[in-house]
Amino acid sequence: MDHFLYRNGVLHAEDVAISEIAAAVGTPFYLYSTATLQRHFTLFDEALAGTEHLVCFAMKSNSNQAVLKVLAEVGAGMDVVSGGEYARAIAAGVPGEKIVFSGVGKTAQEMKDALTGGIRQFNIESEPEMLALSAVAQSLGVVAPITIRVNPDVDAKTHAKIATGKSENKFGIPIARAKDVYATAAALPGLKVIGIDVHIGSQLTELEPFRLAYQKVADLTEMLRAEGHDIKRLDLGGGLGIPYTRSNDAPPLPIEYGALIKDTLGHLGCEIEIEPGRLISGNAGVLISSVIYVKSGEDRDFLILDAAMNDLIRPAMYEAHHDIVPVIEAEAGVEQQPYDIVGPVCETGDTFTKQRMMPPLAPGDLVAFRSAGAYGAVMASEYNSRPLIPEVLVKDDQFAVIRKRPTYEEMINRDTIPSWL
Repeated sequence: MDHFLYRNGVLHAEDVAISEIAAAVGTPFYLYSTATLQRHFTLFDEALAGTEHLVCFAMKSNSNQAVLKVLAEVGAGMDVVSGGEYARAIAAGVPGEKIVFSGVGKTAQEMKDALTGGIRQFNIESEPEMLALSAVAQSLGVVAPITIRVNPDVDAKTHAKIATGKSENKFGIPIARAKDVYATAAALPGLKVIGIDVHIGSQLTELEPFRLAYQKVADLTEMLRAEGHDIKRLDLGGGLGIPYTRSNDAPPLPIEYGALIKDTLGHLGCEIEIEPGRLISGNAGVLISSVIYVKSGEDRDFLILDAAMNDLIRPAMYEAHHDIVPVIEAEAGVEQQPYDIVGPVCETGDTFTKQRMMPPLAPGDLVAFRSAGAYGAVMASEYNSRPLIPEVLVKDDQFAVIRKRPTYEEMINRDTIPSWL
């Protein structure tokens, strides 16, 4: 469920007409719903009720400061994968003890910053990283709490570019080597082993891959405890998918996911961490764009929008589907027609969808890309010297720009001309 609904024929974000926001802000722009963000976090939190747990928002899906503050205020921790994300979490007021540091290539400086500023744990991805973190911690006179990410070699049955739990993926250590790697970690003076980490991929639409991975984690927990390791925390990653279409073929609900966690791991008495991103922010956001032209081709019509692949790269990068709807609802019975919906960037890949059935549209009409709150603005670029588009947050009947659109002058002034030119 989200809070983007038609009222009197106009698509609203909570209690604000999107057409009013477009008139004030200009298109294209991203638009987020406070109520949806809060609701989706609460669904995960309630799904783990009865267990010691922390729900950490995966910031890589959406790292706007206002979004982070909304989630922090309802109790979310943060899962970060870079020094920049860590700095953003701290700036948003998230305490270090609620920040988990993931990622395969943490630098010594990033480790130092997190150890100095406060960190809940590092999720270690490799033996070289483990050695580097121990050295940094020793140089600061502290001990770094760690889990070690294991790769369970489980097929997440998702897009190849977002699968992370198979043996050929770059993430984690092979679970078959866990015993030796944990022994090495326990012997390093700058580290304290506290648990196990696993994450098998993103946009999973069935529970069985989670079950297979978590059963392996349960077996590993018991084996490591028998070896003398104090395994008290299990970081289970994220990955539960969202419905990108309005069909009835919806992914499992958070309550079902929570029941699976309790069923497979509840007997171990461990604190549970999960790190959802997409399911919290994805359907909490839309991308609003205007039609520039309607162009007739040889055998098809094109809707040319003012949003482009640099604003929303998921269709070009992942062949991803987004429902696209007019902001002004079509009258009942209006015959729809197929359009290729494209942006103005000089790339054939700047195509959002082909032959999508839509009501007739004209230049100036507004459309909304649903399910655009995750991996939208965070993956945007200024390709073709197109400014990053604004982000807007709605709460009840209010809205605010939470990241403004830069001017051409601001973009150009970031460049520096050398003295010899």
